[in-house]
Amino acid sequence: MAATERRNFGIYGPGDLFQLLRDGRPRTRAELVEATGLARTTVASRIDALLASGLIGPAGEAASSGGRPPARFVFRAESRLILAADVGGGHAKVALADLGGNILARHAESRRVSDGPELMLGWIIETALALLSEIGRREDELSAVGIGLPGPVEFSSGRPNNPPIMPGWDGFDVPGWFATRWPVPVLVDNDVNVMALGEVYEHWHESQDVLFIKMATGIGAGVICSGRLERGSEGISGDIGHVKVAGDEIECRCGNRGCLEAVAAGPALAAGLRAAGHEAVRTSADVVDLAASGDLAAIHALRQAGRDVGEVLAMCVNLLNPSVVVFGGALARAGDQLLAGAREVVYRRSQPLATRRLRIEPSRAGADAGILGASRLAIDHLLSPQVIEDDIAAGQPAG
Repeated sequence: MAATERRNFGIYGPGDLFQLLRDGRPRTRAELVEATGLARTTVASRIDALLASGLIGPAGEAASSGGRPPARFVFRAESRLILAADVGGGHAKVALADLGGNILARHAESRRVSDGPELMLGWIIETALALLSEIGRREDELSAVGIGLPGPVEFSSGRPNNPPIMPGWDGFDVPGWFATRWPVPVLVDNDVNVMALGEVYEHWHESQDVLFIKMATGIGAGVICSGRLERGSEGISGDIGHVKVAGDEIECRCGNRGCLEAVAAGPALAAGLRAAGHEAVRTSADVVDLAASGDLAAIHALRQAGRDVGEVLAMCVNLLNPSVVVFGGALARAGDQLLAGAREVVYRRSQPLATRRLRIEPSRAGADAGILGASRLAIDHLLSPQVIEDDIAAGQPAG
């Protein structure tokens, strides 16, 4: 629907009216008239359009003081499905969710993103089909796809942009590839942004300003300001892993030297521990497991990594003034062995007013942050007023 057509609906088109029902609480036409100030006939026509779209349905009748009880209407979160995929450097997870973000089925495997886009995306589709069969739902019920990838993504096009650990992915048209199988919206973003969305929607509803720090193979930040994900002009906001830090001029995979990621990410910590005699340590998980066993070298490495990240994070706290900083990713499983170092530096280096109520916490969503965020990315697009009204104008169900 063109912008001029949408303006013809006025302030409360069908898509806007739907937002009042999105919380899942049943409402009557009279309640919606009171909430919007629209005429009863206008609300009735909007309700009819939303009923036809399948997004809402009848929810019984409200109590009546006399006469016929008024009908109530409610959001039908179960009416459509979302495919969510969380792709990491060496793992991938696929899930099906309803329109309320509830995960209905999931599957995770060790998969290498370096195998290329067609192998990875083909596996995602195969897994989605298996999950659909598992829960007894149809392929045509899929209404949108959300994907998080471990590298920079041009959000407007869904194409990875020069991702350092994703050979063959640069400029690959991920939405276009999916469109050959499913003609639905496909939303693609950097994995840290996606994890930030999942964490905040599920566990930090009361917080409007949040930094989500992912520490694993790489290091990045998802920035939530005033309740909105901030991607920046080109979608690379929060790429703190390539901020230069004091210390050894270690070469980074990006080609520069002295990047935070080169000294504090999982591969750097594992390399340091191998040099100290722990030859079996290869991954972030190995580092965390070694520290959990009480190894002092691993504990020290994690504590120092926290301090190194804290140096960059202190600047971010002064600049953005978040109320919460959340640590996620494989290294964050170390808990206070990592976070203590970050807290030590942030509270010392940031302005007192910026840290007065600041909380630095481990992720509550944990390993599910990625799929929760990927589903939310797709849901927020699909249920936006503009997209709902586009679908109504085209005579289609949502999606």
